Amino acid sequence: MTESNESVSPEQNESMPDWEKRFRAPRVSLPDWAEDAPDRSLFVSNATGTYELYAWDRAKDEQRQVTNRPNGTTDGVLSPDGAWIWWFDDKDGDEFGVWRRQPFEGGEDELAAPGLDASYPAGLALGRDGRTAVVGRSTDEDGTTIYVARTGEAPVEIYRHRESAGVGDLSHDGTLIALEHTEHGDAMHSALRVVRPDGTAVAELDDTKEGTEELGLEVLGFAPVDGDPRLLIGHQRRGRWEPLVWDVSTGEETDLALDLPGDVSAEWYPDGTGLLIAHSFEARSELFRYDLTTRELVRIPTPPGSVSGATARPDGSVEYLWSSAAEPSTVRSTTGQVVLDPPGMKSPGSVPVEDIWVEGPGGRIHALVQKPKGASGPLPTVFDIHGGPTWHDSDAFAAGPAAWVDHGYAVVRVNYRGSTGYGRAWTDALKHRVGLIELEDIAAVREWAVSSGLADPARLILTGGSWGGYLTLLGLGTQPHSWTLGIAAVPVADYVTAYHDEMEALKAMDRTLLGGTPEEVPERFEASSPLTYVDEVRAPVYISAGVNDPRCPIRQIDNYVKRLETRSAPHEVYRYDAGHGSLVVDERIKQVRLELDFAARHLPTTN
Repeated sequence: MTESNESVSPEQNESMPDWEKRFRAPRVSLPDWAEDAPDRSLFVSNATGTYELYAWDRAKDEQRQVTNRPNGTTDGVLSPDGAWIWWFDDKDGDEFGVWRRQPFEGGEDELAAPGLDASYPAGLALGRDGRTAVVGRSTDEDGTTIYVARTGEAPVEIYRHRESAGVGDLSHDGTLIALEHTEHGDAMHSALRVVRPDGTAVAELDDTKEGTEELGLEVLGFAPVDGDPRLLIGHQRRGRWEPLVWDVSTGEETDLALDLPGDVSAEWYPDGTGLLIAHSFEARSELFRYDLTTRELVRIPTPPGSVSGATARPDGSVEYLWSSAAEPSTVRSTTGQVVLDPPGMKSPGSVPVEDIWVEGPGGRIHALVQKPKGASGPLPTVFDIHGGPTWHDSDAFAAGPAAWVDHGYAVVRVNYRGSTGYGRAWTDALKHRVGLIELEDIAAVREWAVSSGLADPARLILTGGSWGGYLTLLGLGTQPHSWTLGIAAVPVADYVTAYHDEMEALKAMDRTLLGGTPEEVPERFEASSPLTYVDEVRAPVYISAGVNDPRCPIRQIDNYVKRLETRSAPHEVYRYDAGHGSLVVDERIKQVRLELDFAARHLPTTN
């Protein structure tokens, strides 16, 4: 691996502030490994200053950089035989492109699935025969199409539908393909279909049928054994995500009924005899091994905090990516070793989070609070709102909030209704009154922050990226007297224009959230659009946006900015050459520096 992502001298290193070191310090993802060649792994790192894919030959203890593009690369898959690295090639972060592949040992890239035009990706599964791939594609014209592509043959279409769908998995022997689909029109709750490589259906599982609750299913993976038709799936039948084993040949379902609060996911151990269980509850996570024969659940020791990824190795050990708000991420193993320790500068830690529970209009709201060590309120406070919206903030290391803490701010992160990790009802509450529901929860936590003495009501910043950026702009307009200033990154600003310009899969999600298209439910889009309330905005606004963003496209942001300009409202806009965020470390540091500077210039000083 390249030694470091920056070539500064030791003296420059010493003078560099901690917040910048957290972004520059080399970090790595959890390594993926080849099913039939477990010594061959693939991971992502920012070692050169841009997030790229790296190959790792464990037997030789050799690493090499696979991709090298100006705007970075993070989407890659290792073939089961370890011979090929597939990676997605888009243009400057627009997420529209083709799959390419490169030999594991290195060499020229080649088109991985000739005959398939550029598209948005909709899943990928690679066969153990070294020549078969199941490729999902999404375009505005065709909706979702799925193909079986074999080396030297023309791709064969096996699935097509206007609604969103995706490739789930390919069975160990290559005879079965699991698909997730939303043909019923609810993009938040998928149904499952298993087909043969010629597209003929084998089995269906649908928890979204008319007359029942809206429940989702997800593919977690086929059993890693030839001829084994068991498919591990996730379901929501008891109000949260849980795993079960579905025999697609007989229809038999084995309900694990794990006695764990919160959401539960799983993956197979390599021999198929057990499951690696990932349990997420109240912003923390932990691991277990579940024996499918004895039905025994045994906890795998991990430190308090968050496990953001885990995989069971052939020797029975488990490797996992762990961090906490106070400690940077590391790839660890149950053997007691640190699996990957990138060379170069080490990231400074930060302060731990404090858990806060606030009664809100839809139930108890969980928030995470960080503040400078030894500080007492009332403090200038940043409400850093997560994206998604189907995501959640956790006790995990995050360089952005840590930068605010370094500069004397308290940071509050709210897991509003719509967030994952608190049960299906909490996530699914986000319907029709989109944006307004989340802001009700954020307002309740804001009231707590002020009344508790933590936050100075005259120095409150609302900020976030993606959906968090959307909520920032919407909050500045619907709660104009609650916030001192707003900082929105890659936001939805004009919901109607965003809908017409965004990628097809997100259009499907918006139709689900709002109950139709802008033409069908114009009043809902109007009520949920920041542009509707732009004339009410009183706080200075900072907006950053990628000019190639397919998720929150630039035209709808320009529409919002033009309205601010007509009012001569205080605002600043920063546009950069990337998509939905940047994979370039220098660019990310520049953005944080601009945000910190904007706050310093516009936030009132202490009385």
